[in-house]
Amino acid sequence: MRLGLSLGYQTAWSTPADHLALAREADRLGYSVVWAAEAYGSDSPSMLAWMAGQTERIDLGSAVMQIPARTPAMTAMTAATIDALSGGRFRLGLGVSGPQVSEGWHGVRFAKPLARTREYVDIVKLAVARKEVAYDGEFHTLPLPDGPGKALRLGFRPPREHIPIYLAAVGPKNLELAGEIADGWLAVFYAPEFADEQLASVRAGRVRAGKDLAGFDVVPAVPVVVGDDVESCAELVRWYAALYVGGMGSRQQNFYNQLATRMGYGDAAREVQDLYLAKRQRDAAAAVPTEFIDRTSLLGPKERIAERMREYAAAGVTTLAVTLFVADADSGVQTLRTCAEALELAGVGE
Repeated sequence: MRLGLSLGYQTAWSTPADHLALAREADRLGYSVVWAAEAYGSDSPSMLAWMAGQTERIDLGSAVMQIPARTPAMTAMTAATIDALSGGRFRLGLGVSGPQVSEGWHGVRFAKPLARTREYVDIVKLAVARKEVAYDGEFHTLPLPDGPGKALRLGFRPPREHIPIYLAAVGPKNLELAGEIADGWLAVFYAPEFADEQLASVRAGRVRAGKDLAGFDVVPAVPVVVGDDVESCAELVRWYAALYVGGMGSRQQNFYNQLATRMGYGDAAREVQDLYLAKRQRDAAAAVPTEFIDRTSLLGPKERIAERMREYAAAGVTTLAVTLFVADADSGVQTLRTCAEALELAGVGE
């Protein structure tokens, strides 16, 4: 198992300089990849392109570039460009986002997200491989049949003809699709105790493509808080869990709430959502079971984190992307070092 760093996106309490300092320390420590996110604030490719010129070995991954935000050809251009800037270190993580962001921010209908994703990935692969981009799909027709457009190919040669593609997936059908068409899976709220059910869906997609799980990268973003008291560490993750389980999406369509329910936390998930949507965020955070936080995070002293890392490795994780719940960049640097030491202690690193 390798270590990665999940930076998320820029917030009111972070700066690009902070994120760069963390990325450079992860690079120095031998982390395999740094991931940057986007929602409706900072975008991931700008952050990654900026980091590409200021890091040396670490891979740079989008977690994610939103599918409704860009045409597939534009995504291929961006991916190929960052891959060239970084000397072949880019990983393309894609996700459909959710209906609120897709339709409210980007003005793109959310209907049929699996079919849209399949077409999107098809076109990205064509373009990155410098093949002529001609496509006749339900959502994409290239070139348009009733105008002057013609089938084109990418106008420069990137370092690689295939850039690794990852899908952010939560539900069973999307997990199958990731296994079938992608090189890796970006997971959230990944609990080793629940991994078998999720990996069964991924494996089904791999079988459909005539492959097995060998070489497929399983990448959960896992909150980490280092400290002596597990309960106190969990408190720092509680608001994040409440936001996703309770407030990310609508009452009818919240993928994270549905995941918590499949994991056996249905009653708590409903309560957290009811409280969050009633604008009682503090109560929603308090209602998140500590067990759920602990099962999906790395909490406690280094030795306990090392033991949990062994469990993640045994549960099929190939890249453990740590998400730092810290007060400042200096604390983040120390946490990165502790995680590297914990992986060595666990004895499951590559």
